[in-house]
Amino acid sequence: MSERIVITGAAGGVGTLLRPRLARAGRTLRLLDVAPVPEAAEGEDVETVRLSVTDLPAMRAALTGVDAVIHLGGLSVEGPWDEILDININGTRTVLEAARRAGVPRVIIASSSHAVGFHPRSEDEAPDYLFPRPDTYYGVSKVAAEALGSLYHDRYGLDVVCVRIGGCFERPIATRQLATWLSPDDCARLMEALIAAPSPGFRVVWGVSDNTRRWFSLDEARALGYEPQDDAERFAGELEGRHDPLDEIYLGGAFCSPSLDADDGMDDTDSTDSTDANS
Repeated sequence: MSERIVITGAAGGVGTLLRPRLARAGRTLRLLDVAPVPEAAEGEDVETVRLSVTDLPAMRAALTGVDAVIHLGGLSVEGPWDEILDININGTRTVLEAARRAGVPRVIIASSSHAVGFHPRSEDEAPDYLFPRPDTYYGVSKVAAEALGSLYHDRYGLDVVCVRIGGCFERPIATRQLATWLSPDDCARLMEALIAAPSPGFRVVWGVSDNTRRWFSLDEARALGYEPQDDAERFAGELEGRHDPLDEIYLGGAFCSPSLDADDGMDDTDSTDSTDANS
């Protein structure tokens, strides 16, 4: 039986990394983004749709006949409240509502460590359900996404899994990512587990690799079938000294800086890339 999986924000960094890794026989990837998405290569079973995650009629049409949605689309930078509200919060609500109307049974939402960024660092691994303490408007939008996911499960019965992603890159790019890195291959392993897990209900899980210096618990993700295989430690020699002092104090690191101005913006090097920034 054929399977159709939607990825929102498919032109962004994480979507681009997942595209080849989630391809397999019997599966069609429907790739959505406000930015242009590269067309299918020869032999690649993909469909591309250019739209904004804030456009409910377009999203409803794009989710028809879909088995699961991986929602990556949104701003991954700190920014003015109106933009965060429109794209990240209203956009996530639109995706969930479109999924409900289209009869999609499962939505996987990219959350972030910045939903809990003002929690102090601890010797103990942060649990999956760590209470929200966002470090930015961006972090607030991820808290809102998790709350919306909870609502759409409890009220409408959607399976919704929110993944608090660390930093998903080909290789870690800062010392903190020796703890928070999610390798592209492990990201794909996690998504495959969440697509296949029977009746997960509503869950919040950490999205990181099996890093030696890991700050976050993988108990919930492993309970859903995730089997990470990568460890950032092999890059440790390349990253010594590339850290911010706030990394030693808060889970959110530099995003907790009082000098961070929402109007200036700041790249989130510990979550998804900006994939729907112009919607």
